[in-house]
Amino acid sequence: MALRWRHCWRWATGSTRTSLLETICCFNGSSATSLLRGTGTATGSGNEGLSSRTVHTTSLGNSILTRHKSRLLYPTPKPCKRIHSDAKLKDPFTLAQKDLNHLYDDIKKELFVSKSELKSICDYYFDGKGKAFRPMIVVLMARACNSHSNRDGDLLPGQRSIAMISEMIHTASLVHDDVIDGSDKRRGKTTINEVWGERKAILAGDFILSAASMALARIGNNTVMSVLSQVTEDLVRGEFMQLGSKENEKERFKHYLDKTFKKTASLIANSCKAVSILVNSDPKVHEIAFQYGRNVGIAFQLVDDVLDFTACASQLGKPSATDLKLGLATGPVLFACQQFPELHGMIMRRFSSSGDVARAWQYVQESEGVDQTNYLAQHYCQEAIRQISLLRPSLERDALIRLTQMVLTRDK
Repeated sequence: MALRWRHCWRWATGSTRTSLLETICCFNGSSATSLLRGTGTATGSGNEGLSSRTVHTTSLGNSILTRHKSRLLYPTPKPCKRIHSDAKLKDPFTLAQKDLNHLYDDIKKELFVSKSELKSICDYYFDGKGKAFRPMIVVLMARACNSHSNRDGDLLPGQRSIAMISEMIHTASLVHDDVIDGSDKRRGKTTINEVWGERKAILAGDFILSAASMALARIGNNTVMSVLSQVTEDLVRGEFMQLGSKENEKERFKHYLDKTFKKTASLIANSCKAVSILVNSDPKVHEIAFQYGRNVGIAFQLVDDVLDFTACASQLGKPSATDLKLGLATGPVLFACQQFPELHGMIMRRFSSSGDVARAWQYVQESEGVDQTNYLAQHYCQEAIRQISLLRPSLERDALIRLTQMVLTRDK
């Protein structure tokens, strides 16, 4: 049932200066003025999923927008009573579990080779200990689109294959990323490049991608092949974008968000679009699926960038402050640069001078960079909710709404 939803924020102070965050919200295609004035309408189930937008009431978000040290940033919103129902949304992981029970076994079958060393390398990350976050979204989106299209909610064989392919592409990209970054830890274990060497790691990543391509071809849908082929191109372009930066502050943030889409969100967005294509011919449904995946994917990465400053290494399964050490300026740093212009020079030289990493870390801790990045992630999740709420009500659709809250409140 469509319900009216109201942002219950009253601004404590006024500001006439356009901030970086307002520019970003406009870039995202939403009305920053509407967002900041504090009124809006969402169409959906009108329950806990929609109230998940007010993330600053959760454990992770208690610090979000509670104080501001600079007038360059947005004034503090005061939370008030939220409007929601007492209905509980289904846990996304529980709802998708049945379809993911044999995910890693199926992937290992796709990667079967007689050469034992190559098999060991390829199976290394497919040990069933990953979050399977991307396949979960794909499965839920497939079922939501099936219900929307008046079909049985069960997955089509091609949809199940796309969920598997999404995890294979993701894992192959991690193998290659670890080589590029020289990483020695991934998912709490030693990386493939550390165990077997960079050459074999690159070849293993290539092999996983080739197996994913063969599985994609067997689906037999040219449109789906075209959509998912875009993911590989975006991954490469995103990696090249990560090697550069922009002098202008606003161009720099657009560059950062473009890179974030290509490296992280494109896989989720195009996988969601692909499963919708298999069950529905309406381009509007395809766009809903794509936009949900795009916005959730960007929000997921924004939170990931925050965790690099707020979570300890044991939570992340990899060392913290990794991005700074790699010379990367993520959301918290770019926002902190508004308050501490000294960061500009560090960003341009990629934190390569002695003491840059430590000083940049300290500036982020003293700024509102983390809070502003969390707030931007909320903005993307709000848009994801708006998009998915256009589908007909179903358990899976509502689980995708709840998933946005889980993205914002995760701690690893």
